[in-house]
Amino acid sequence: MSLTHFAALLPLDTLGHYLHWHFIQISVANFVVIVLMVFTFIAAIFAPFPGRRRRKENQ
Repeated sequence: MSLTHFAALLPLDTLGHYLHWHFIQISVANFVVIVLMVFTFIAAIFAPFPGRRRRKENQ
């Protein structure tokens, strides 16, 4: 399956949607990317490190 099949999923010739909050204006797509980046950062902080248990058992 080529990528041209996915191009028809969303119309790309329309204007984007924006969020307004006082003096802040951000597109919905950028907001979603920022939220996913923050979620990934928080998950990386709380995820256990791979070699942590092995080092603890060797001591």
